[in-house]
Amino acid sequence: MEPFIQRLLLSDHELPLREGSDLGTRARLLLRQQKETWPLLRTGYAGLQEVRTRTIVLEGCSLRIQWNPARIVSSSANMDAESISRRKCFLCAANLPEGQRGILFAGSYLVLCNPFPIFGEHFTIPHTTHTDQRIGPAFATMLDLAHAMQKRYLVTYNGPRSGASAPDHLHFQAGEKGFLPIESEIGGLEAEGRVLSDTKTMRVVAAEGGLRPFVVLRSAERESLIGALRAVESALVEATGEKEEPMMNILCWYDSGAWTVVVFPRAKHRPSAYFAQGEEKILISPAAVDCGGVLTTVLEKDFNRLTEEKVRVMFGEIFLSGGTFHRVCENLAVNLSPR
Repeated sequence: MEPFIQRLLLSDHELPLREGSDLGTRARLLLRQQKETWPLLRTGYAGLQEVRTRTIVLEGCSLRIQWNPARIVSSSANMDAESISRRKCFLCAANLPEGQRGILFAGSYLVLCNPFPIFGEHFTIPHTTHTDQRIGPAFATMLDLAHAMQKRYLVTYNGPRSGASAPDHLHFQAGEKGFLPIESEIGGLEAEGRVLSDTKTMRVVAAEGGLRPFVVLRSAERESLIGALRAVESALVEATGEKEEPMMNILCWYDSGAWTVVVFPRAKHRPSAYFAQGEEKILISPAAVDCGGVLTTVLEKDFNRLTEEKVRVMFGEIFLSGGTFHRVCENLAVNLSPR
């Protein structure tokens, strides 16, 4: 391990751990320690107390709109290849802010406190090596993270063209369970969905035609889920003709002996309102948390102006259209069928 990574790590004796403490417990203790010792994080969480929220309901989905000014760094970031190549990677250990510390997971991931939180407890979990954001080779780790943090947190993934603030550095995020509205609504949304596969080891359901089409994978078997995500990626490639990783956001949590994985296929990174001029411009850059039902605005005027109709138009742009998503479902049903 590189010396500068080793220096970032909090040892077990620096955290008041009991024998057998799980990763979720360790992460929560890390957050407590970092609030005490890292001024930037303390400021970020103080700002979170001032966040304003309001709720709208569209097509049976609760959407909580929040005004969170500290998130402007992420929402307004230039994501073109040239801009990314010019800046230092803020997830590389050598470039982390002074005072930031972390804990190691699986020998190659750092659990770090996010200094610009959306969740009440918010973590960023980058790979220790500077490698591109791609879910294929890292999905097993996402499942392992959700399992290791199951008592308190869920895990999110933003594709490199679907809201990832660092598309050049592999990372996940985690936040406390119960924060995203979709967690309590997903059972009802699934009940109205289309079952694509239902076997002894896994159930796959597509929520078609709603506000935000998505696919749910449920299984107690890790390898089955890994294969299912490969099938989802393949179905997306077949339906969209993507040459790179298909655009998507993923939520993952573990409860009662099984994983729930929610995949939101995307059509666009940012809605047209993001690029509009004058009063029509809305500075919002949806990612996994927004897919889960918490829409983050960074300007007060946008918080006040984000109406039900504007949200409906925005979601209609960034998620796959009904026809394309239907083709994804058709392809996925074939990909998952016994051979």
